[in-house]
Amino acid sequence: MAQWFVREVQPHEAALRAYVRVRFPSITDIDDLIQETFARILKSRTGAPVRSPKALLFTVARNTAIDLLRREQIVRIDGLANLEHLPVYDHGPAAGEALSHEQELRLLEEAVESLPARCQQILILKKIHGLSYAEIGERLGITSNTISAQLTIGVLRCRRFLEERGVLKGRNRHE
Repeated sequence: MAQWFVREVQPHEAALRAYVRVRFPSITDIDDLIQETFARILKSRTGAPVRSPKALLFTVARNTAIDLLRREQIVRIDGLANLEHLPVYDHGPAAGEALSHEQELRLLEEAVESLPARCQQILILKKIHGLSYAEIGERLGITSNTISAQLTIGVLRCRRFLEERGVLKGRNRHE
């Protein structure tokens, strides 16, 4: 699957970035949108042949951008509400078993530590230190495609790690 992704999807990244900039100018973090798009494609890929990987990529990116814009609108509305009454966890059957915030952070740290060294390094530079793809590429001597692929893999592995430990149980995993 990784070979398919690198061969069929990643070559369209530059065109996708241009499309997103023009079609969704209010989205400021295009890197995160691209990463989430790649993650969604990898997560949903079943191995069945895809007739047009480029069409799939652009459709998933459009849907991801729309989801992001909707979430931003919801956050702004929720920001007006009394924050003390907003639920932190879903109140489903697993709510009583939910881990404390501190435990979740420790598990997230374990998830990141379980990644291969290069993947871990890239994830930390992007998500914790907030470096751009260009800054990471310059620092590590790698291309934007490599950074994007490693971030996608890292996020998916961390998500799987947390799901296996029940942290994401009952949450909307498509956000």
